[in-house]
Amino acid sequence: MTKDIRRCVSCRKVALRSQFWRVVRCHPTREVTIDLGDKFIQGRSVYLCPNADCLQLAQKKNRLGKSLKAAVGDVIYQQLASYLVVGAIHELPLPRNR
Repeated sequence: MTKDIRRCVSCRKVALRSQFWRVVRCHPTREVTIDLGDKFIQGRSVYLCPNADCLQLAQKKNRLGKSLKAAVGDVIYQQLASYLVVGAIHELPLPRNR
């Protein structure tokens, strides 16, 4: 893969990283958070398509937790779901441009 190409952990779609959400297990705290692009967060990361189907499948099959090798709380999924709702109304922090 080239530098800017990433794969969705849920549907396995390949695209530019600017088209995905980035979920990160921070180093060294192991806290799981969402990278909104305002500053780069170091740690193990996974990418997820910003759509409801991918989000539901990722939560149902614990794809974020398995890939990050950490427990992903419901708060993360709720935040991502709220981004979908708000993003449909406004231009929200869906994928960021780098």
